[in-house]
Amino acid sequence: MEKRQQLYEGKAKKVFLTDSEDLLIVSYKDDATAFNGLKKGQIAGKGIVNNRMSNMLMQLLEKEGVPTHFVKELSERETLVKKVKIVPLEVIVRNVSAGSFAKRYGVEEGIPFDKPTIEFSYKCDELGDPLINSYHALALKLATEKEIETIKKYAFKVNDVLKAYFLELGVRLIDFKLEFGRLNDGSIVLADEISPDTCRFWDAKTNEKLDKDRFRRDLGGVEEAYAEMFKRVTGEKA
Repeated sequence: MEKRQQLYEGKAKKVFLTDSEDLLIVSYKDDATAFNGLKKGQIAGKGIVNNRMSNMLMQLLEKEGVPTHFVKELSERETLVKKVKIVPLEVIVRNVSAGSFAKRYGVEEGIPFDKPTIEFSYKCDELGDPLINSYHALALKLATEKEIETIKKYAFKVNDVLKAYFLELGVRLIDFKLEFGRLNDGSIVLADEISPDTCRFWDAKTNEKLDKDRFRRDLGGVEEAYAEMFKRVTGEKA
């Protein structure tokens, strides 16, 4: 597969065209941002961790009936994916109070929920990705009612699969962000990534944070946390 010109560069990834109009190459960077880009830095090896970990988890989810954009891992940092039009909704599933949820509602972090919650943010950097509900999404024509129901169904399925998977690795899946896209035929698939950038992972015994919160909150040990998650998922050293 021939890599052609760069189509897009985001906070954490670059996307390239290929000699197939239906396929793209995603290249993962070590750049790190937080608070809608207000905080910037580098996490050594992050691109490798996020690429390889995402690819393994996407393949696991495919086997469990969640369609994804994943096609083939090309190298430590590059992956071939199906071209999608991203639905401008960030989908956040939460199992435990943490982060913006705890801050927004004035509760302490670490409270387990009886059932997982789901929320949507309007994917728009200029507006700071505001929280919206499904009625707002319909009013703004971000997605159809059927697409929203499909996205919710897949998001909860992802949670069921990954929560059990990570618990076997001694990790609690606290919450995570997903993005979905439309293929040419209009069908919805899971896109973007699943990594310590997009998930909150806490050690099941110690509640030690093993994710991007270490960068956001200046906790130190950021590279070590990413390497630890990589080791638990792949069995390899980062």
